[in-house]
Amino acid sequence: MSKKPRKSSKKSSNPASNSTGLQLGRAVEWPTSPDEAKLDRVPNPQKDTNYVVRFTAPEFTSLCPVTGQPDFAHLMIDYVPGQWLLESKSLKLYVASFRNHGAFHEDCTVAIGKRIAAEIKPKWLRIGGYWYPRGGIPIDVFWQTGKLPKGMWIPDQGVAPYRGRG
Repeated sequence: MSKKPRKSSKKSSNPASNSTGLQLGRAVEWPTSPDEAKLDRVPNPQKDTNYVVRFTAPEFTSLCPVTGQPDFAHLMIDYVPGQWLLESKSLKLYVASFRNHGAFHEDCTVAIGKRIAAEIKPKWLRIGGYWYPRGGIPIDVFWQTGKLPKGMWIPDQGVAPYRGRG
């Protein structure tokens, strides 16, 4: 992944993206840390309907804060939107900002869930961090906000317990 995305010679076809400060539709620098990364939200056009949005990040990476070696995880983020949706390009940039960030599995997973929840204030959110083995032990981390709205169908995250995931 290059540090600088290619600059587009065309103007954005979505004038709202530039006037509202969204990262969508324009070239932006890759954030170098989670604190520097910006998460964007957009209005939910179906805010009167409960439904589930799922983001999958199967190639998440961060660094071990002790050894500096890379750690790898498969992240699953499910949420029931309220007034806001999480904009996917900003999520991609935020997730990539962990590439050079040193933190334990638990901290990365919970911090991502809390940051997203704080930004978009969903009706409900859960994150599953399915981490590949470190020292021969896979570590899976789960976090969620509150209670799921009544009557919602939430599919299984579909990540099998570790047996040589792939």
